[in-house]
Amino acid sequence: MAAWAARGWRARWGGRRWSGGGPGALQPFDRRLKRKQKNWAAAQAEPESRDYLRLEVGGRIADRIFDISRTFSLALDLGCGRSYIAQHLSKKNTTESEIPTFSVVADEEFLPFKENTFELVVSSLSLHWVNDLPRALHEIHQVLKPDGVFVGAMFGGDTLYELRCSLQLAELEREGGFSPHVSPFTAVNDLGHLLGRAGFNTLTVDTDEIQVNYPGMFELMDDLQGMGESNCCWSRKSVLHRATMLAAAAVYREMYGNDDGTVPATFQIFYMIGWKFHESQARPAQRGSATMSFGDLKKMNQSAVGKKKL
Repeated sequence: MAAWAARGWRARWGGRRWSGGGPGALQPFDRRLKRKQKNWAAAQAEPESRDYLRLEVGGRIADRIFDISRTFSLALDLGCGRSYIAQHLSKKNTTESEIPTFSVVADEEFLPFKENTFELVVSSLSLHWVNDLPRALHEIHQVLKPDGVFVGAMFGGDTLYELRCSLQLAELEREGGFSPHVSPFTAVNDLGHLLGRAGFNTLTVDTDEIQVNYPGMFELMDDLQGMGESNCCWSRKSVLHRATMLAAAAVYREMYGNDDGTVPATFQIFYMIGWKFHESQARPAQRGSATMSFGDLKKMNQSAVGKKKL
């Protein structure tokens, strides 16, 4: 089993060395607004009451880390929040003493660490708010040591599709058009390509869904705000009319409501694992080096089946 040993690093979301930006295809998010949203959420009374989703995903990332038969002496938790991953690692790693940690305020797209520093980088539900995901993945690859591993999770494209559809239908009916109310997410087909471009190899990308039931749409939106997950797209609409919101809540309940009166909210999670190259890693055989063709394998299989029937 892997152990979270020696020293662990945590980098909270921040604005250090923030590169500015503004509305446009290459800068979809208002990063200053997102920082304000997260700071506001953290300052609320009992903010941990809304940690259920982050703790669940943090636990699933911890399980993937424990599947790696290695001890990591120095790790970086990118966008750690209230240590949602480390909490699970500490509970399972009962033989170790408390993990020393250091908090660093940094920007995911401009990590203030030297190359080849960490043996492990983890990130849970943070990278979906970066403007330049390819750059962020490249930065993660840079700070990893050779044979280091990145284990991360981010929201996928089907996240909150019920809320998105309900708001769009209500706004079309009441106002004759709609604007984005849920942030854009990366497609799973693009994620493996982006990891490969950043330099990672031996990639693993898989998807999962977590469904949470709420009393109604307004309770869901209140929880999203409390988690710091409110929309921060530059193209967002600043005001939602009361009549439109009431219509959206009715559409939500009519189209997706459960029999017990609650409404579901779906969170699609993309999990990713990528390794930084090292000479000791196993590599695929060279193209053309095979000693047997697929046709030969098929004949052998057919022959074996025939013998079983006899």
